[in-house]
Amino acid sequence: MTQELDIDEVARLRIALARISRAVDRMSAEAGFTRTQLSVLGTVARLKSVGMGELADIEGLNPTMLSRVVGQLEEAGLISRGSDETDRRSVRVRPTAAGRSLHLKLRKRRTDVFVRQLAALPAGQAGALLGALPALEALADQMHAGLRPQRLADPTPPLGAVR
Repeated sequence: MTQELDIDEVARLRIALARISRAVDRMSAEAGFTRTQLSVLGTVARLKSVGMGELADIEGLNPTMLSRVVGQLEEAGLISRGSDETDRRSVRVRPTAAGRSLHLKLRKRRTDVFVRQLAALPAGQAGALLGALPALEALADQMHAGLRPQRLADPTPPLGAVR
């Protein structure tokens, strides 16, 4: 069963989510770090140990850009790179104690931003937002899964492509 979606309401949802994301980033920024650096640090801290290829997939970064960001975070003492115990050719990234500490500090700061903002909403609106949480989480999971690159290349090149 497909439901009809009002395109204007969908656009409003998209815009509202983008505005919320940008506002939270501004309200909880950490001096000296970019949004991308903090996102990579957060992923590494949550996963505790992650391969560079998987990290690139999760973050949606090309390997060159990811290597640069990881290098900056490593230089700042927030993450470390090392060989995978099972495959010495693979590089794994792990948070340092300082990286875990900064991640937890930022997570608390962002949660505090939401607590303050939700508490300031008119009666019932915070509850309505929290009630929509399962649907928002399902949408986030679905969209995130759709971003993962396919590991197997399509053997048929697109029309006009040169092999």
